[in-house]
Amino acid sequence: MTGIFDKLGLYLQYPFVRYALIVGVLVALCSSLLGVTLVLKRFSFIGDGLSHVAFGAMAIAGVLHLTNEMPLVLVITVLSAVLLLRTGQNARVKGDAAVAMISVGALAVGYLLMNLFSTSSNLSGDVCTTLFGSTSILTLSKGEVWLSVILSLLVVAVFIFFYNKIFAVTFDESFARATGTRAGLYNLLIAVVVAVIIVLAMNLVGSLLISALVIFPALSAMRLFKSFRSVTVCSAVLSVGCALLGLLIAIVVGTPVGSTIVAVDIVAFAVFSLLGAVSGGMKG
Repeated sequence: MTGIFDKLGLYLQYPFVRYALIVGVLVALCSSLLGVTLVLKRFSFIGDGLSHVAFGAMAIAGVLHLTNEMPLVLVITVLSAVLLLRTGQNARVKGDAAVAMISVGALAVGYLLMNLFSTSSNLSGDVCTTLFGSTSILTLSKGEVWLSVILSLLVVAVFIFFYNKIFAVTFDESFARATGTRAGLYNLLIAVVVAVIIVLAMNLVGSLLISALVIFPALSAMRLFKSFRSVTVCSAVLSVGCALLGLLIAIVVGTPVGSTIVAVDIVAFAVFSLLGAVSGGMKG
């Protein structure tokens, strides 16, 4: 045990490890805040669809040889979130079909571009890194870290400031509309914030595992708690804890970061499910 702590202390002396921990905790916090809303609104697959869009955007950034790909990926993903929401409201293209269409299309186009315009000798490694995160979280520059911090703080601020509106739209959108709440505007806000979270999480867990980061903490918290506030707080604490533990395990053992974090989330879900079955759930 002492050897593990000594190894951790050694690794924490390196700036890139500290950067990874900072960004990982912030991404986990942001993901958990909107995760509860997405699960309750049956919007879980929007995160999955947008993550594939982000993969396609990263392929475009690679073709253009951009040194900082995050701004382009952010713009394309946010625009796709708006398009997805508008398309999902179209009577001819239902919401789940719109998600599938954009998701599969972006994934296919992204992989096609990476094959046609690849300048790397290890294409399969690049694709694997983008899809599953690999160790890309450990190669963040100081500029990327600051951008992640700013975007994370904006996400948290938006959630806190519009908490009551998000709560209303989440539980009873029809009633919210009847009371004068612009539900369409807040649904759009939720979609845009989710797009920002997706882009932030790309380096942490990769595009294929982002949905797990968003959904698992919320589902785990729902096993024990019933109120929206309690579930959100528990989800945030659990998500940050799982991300931190997963990152530390990955750094010490050398396992893929994204997969390790998701594995910790799965274990946490199993534990919370067991506790919920034993206690019958809590009212708070």
